[in-house]
Amino acid sequence: MKQLGLVQFFSWFALFSMWVFTTSAVATHIYGLPVDDHSSLAFNEAGNWVGIIFGIYNGVSAIYALMLPFIAAKIGRKLTHSVSLVAGGVGLISIYFIHDPNLLIYSMIGVGMAWASILAMPYAILAGAIPPQKMGIYMGVFNFFITLPQIFNGIVGGPIVKYVYGSQAIYSIVMAGVFLLIAAFCVRFVEDRDDVVILHPTH
Repeated sequence: MKQLGLVQFFSWFALFSMWVFTTSAVATHIYGLPVDDHSSLAFNEAGNWVGIIFGIYNGVSAIYALMLPFIAAKIGRKLTHSVSLVAGGVGLISIYFIHDPNLLIYSMIGVGMAWASILAMPYAILAGAIPPQKMGIYMGVFNFFITLPQIFNGIVGGPIVKYVYGSQAIYSIVMAGVFLLIAAFCVRFVEDRDDVVILHPTH
């Protein structure tokens, strides 16, 4: 649980940044709106498009979640989670280089992969390391590793964007992408005790 805690911290800190700052980032960085524009027709258009692409990443997540057991059986749960987090990190960082809103759809593919894995793989890994009779207790405690990073981000995220990034929310999205890459790196230090990789016999 301690090993996964670091992975969860960076993952959920990144997700909270994405949920809070994507609309402002897209409006200013891609639609070219002023940072203090929060009510114009163009800002509402940007917000509506963000809502659509968020729906896309959730759709990708639903499909990818069905594939996760098969992927994990082939390459292991740790590598599956790590690869998925890298996809999400690359997806978020790519937003910085995009100037056509339609291309954000491709960024959300990676985010959807990360989202599906974040909701499944850490729990699958943890389940193999805790006593079955105490499963509920440990899973409940483990949820603190979801809430605490978001609370922390809620406190420091806004001031970071305002004072460090000069109110340019796009840099918070890039930071979120980097944090997902860090989370992916941290996965390598997690011990997955009962993971099983299915190997096909060679002939």
